[in-house]
Amino acid sequence: MNTQDLNTSLVALIRKKQELGQLSYNDDRYDDVEEELHDQEDDFNDNFGEYLEEVLGDVHQKHCPDTDVLLPTAYLPEALSPEGQVDITGKEGVWVEADAYPNKEARLLLVPNPARLILSVGKNVREEVWRAE
Repeated sequence: MNTQDLNTSLVALIRKKQELGQLSYNDDRYDDVEEELHDQEDDFNDNFGEYLEEVLGDVHQKHCPDTDVLLPTAYLPEALSPEGQVDITGKEGVWVEADAYPNKEARLLLVPNPARLILSVGKNVREEVWRAE
C-alpha cells in the first residue's frame, strides 16, 4: 500500500467534502460539486477500499466488536484546517460502541497527515488506534 497516495487521496476527498459543505443547495455549483465528490468517493473506495476495510475490520474487532464496519468513506471528517489537520469535534466519523469506554459516545474517524484512525470519545479522548505505515 502506498501510504503517500492514500494520504493525498484522503486530503483531496475531505477538501471536496468541505467545499460542498460550504455551498447552499441553491448554489449553481452545488450539483456539480456533489457529483465530483461522489466520483472521488467511488475512486477512493475502488483504490483503497479493500485495504481499508481489512484495517477497519481489525480495528473494530479490537476496539468496538459490536459495531458493523462501514465503507471507509463513512469515517471521514467534514473538514480540514488550512494546515491540513482535523479539528475533531466529537460529532464526526462513525458512531461505535467502544469496549474501553462503556456508556460513552465514541466515534471512529479516518484522518490524514499521516493517514490514521482516531477513536474519539467525548470532548477529551483522542486515541490513535491505527496508523498507515
